[in-house]
Amino acid sequence: MQAFSRQALCAAAPIGVLAFWGGMWMAGRRYPSEYDWRYMTISSLVYPDRNPDGYRWAWAGLILCALGGLCWTTVLIRDWPREVAGRRPIGIWALGLGYFCMVCCALLPERLLRVPKGHEILALSAFFGICIGIVQLTFHAAERSLRLRKHWFLGASRVYAGLLAAIALSPILPAGIAPSYVSRALPQLPWVGLEWRALGVPVYLSFAFWEWITCVVFSAYITGLSTRFRIRRGSRHLSC
Repeated sequence: MQAFSRQALCAAAPIGVLAFWGGMWMAGRRYPSEYDWRYMTISSLVYPDRNPDGYRWAWAGLILCALGGLCWTTVLIRDWPREVAGRRPIGIWALGLGYFCMVCCALLPERLLRVPKGHEILALSAFFGICIGIVQLTFHAAERSLRLRKHWFLGASRVYAGLLAAIALSPILPAGIAPSYVSRALPQLPWVGLEWRALGVPVYLSFAFWEWITCVVFSAYITGLSTRFRIRRGSRHLSC
């Protein structure tokens, strides 16, 4: 029964990912005008003034995703095999903090946050926490898995694990470079929107495009990691 409970908590993470995409899909369907994900950011879906009929779907997806991630993180914090690394990786705590900030951002009204731009701070904290957690846990899982194979030596396994973890960050770099380039080379353009499509601006210059690609990559890594770090039946140790 205890092992089944752990399995269910681990499964909450990919279920939360599905809830996120389901909520965003419904929010996009209820958007008051055309929604083109390549040129329109996630924020267009989650604010009541921009998406009055669909924003609740977007927030519901975010909340369920964060709660699913917290369930999974709880298992990692409780049952992480300390003999593997001496202590729990900081990535687990960063992941938990990221999901917690995600829940707070979704549930706390603006009037209760007395800090200026409180929602923006919570959103950024959630992003960086989840990002750090994904990168470190990916590195740990890949490095240990390869190290256990006889034909991989320590240096090579760490290089490969580092490359695999770096792929999770790959969409973030163009997401930062693209707006910087546009602000300098094309200062007449407004913030990314459907006007860009009408002007024929390439999608690879759109921040919205890379924002959604980042969500896809993070979703894949979270699903893969939550499956990788599963609970062995009858054991209190996570398999890697």
